[in-house]
Amino acid sequence: MELWAQAKTEEELHKNVRSYPMELMKPYFKPDLSFKISVETFCNRQSQAEKVTKIESFSYLPLEGPVKLNDPDVCLQLLEYYGLDSNHIPEKPYNLFFGRWIADGQRDVITKLSLKTRKFIGNTSMDPQLSLYMANQALVRNGDLVLDPFVGTGSLLVAASHFGGYVLGSDIDFLMLHGKTRPTRIQQKKHRDKDESVRSNMQQYGKDNQYLDVIVADASLPLWRPSFKLDCIITDPPYGIREATERIGSTKNYQISDHHLVGHIPSKVEYGLQQIYQDLFQFAAQHLKMGGRLVCWIPVVR
Repeated sequence: MELWAQAKTEEELHKNVRSYPMELMKPYFKPDLSFKISVETFCNRQSQAEKVTKIESFSYLPLEGPVKLNDPDVCLQLLEYYGLDSNHIPEKPYNLFFGRWIADGQRDVITKLSLKTRKFIGNTSMDPQLSLYMANQALVRNGDLVLDPFVGTGSLLVAASHFGGYVLGSDIDFLMLHGKTRPTRIQQKKHRDKDESVRSNMQQYGKDNQYLDVIVADASLPLWRPSFKLDCIITDPPYGIREATERIGSTKNYQISDHHLVGHIPSKVEYGLQQIYQDLFQFAAQHLKMGGRLVCWIPVVR
């Protein structure tokens, strides 16, 4: 919100609004600009009649355009703050703010990307709100190339695609990427649906044209060319709590016969947490473009 006035009382607020430079308000009072005035209260509820009375108290503003309640050109906002204790709401607000509303947030996207309605999820699927935070911190823009090297069920790819990124991922878990792990929803007793996959999630949100692919790969053994460059890396590495920390390896030196090679899944050994982050940072240093960002979670023991 572009703040025009702030006060402790209504009288003081109107005095401050009148004192605000008219040359800064006048561009929004033109006859061809529709407008509305809204009232929002924090930690209090008010009737529509009370809100209308407060709206009419700003009748001294030289608003020349037509009133338009839905999608107006200019929205003026009165905010009243009644504190944080909902059990002891004061009669008058502690603070009042008035100004021009610039833009709404995008909290509706959190509901849109909810895990409750997502086709393919797992035990460690990242919360959509946190996924959007990460993509936002990575400054994902239209056309950016984004990688998640511990992709899992692809929650971070969904968030990155929302901001216009072209996404790809890798993970060592063959069964997860092929939708063969045990289902996490109670109503799914034994088997997942045949079409459960990261791709199906992208199709669900209409982002399949931004989905490049996911690859079964070991993060400790990068498969990318040295010249391969990324705009962003967003990831949530495994910590060894809900998901095992593993890399390809074996404590036994055994030979595999030729007829077993086709369907062979390599054995794995423990992948230490310190080594995971060393490899991740080294990979980011080599493959991120200048100005590119790595956004990841780091576990903290308290």
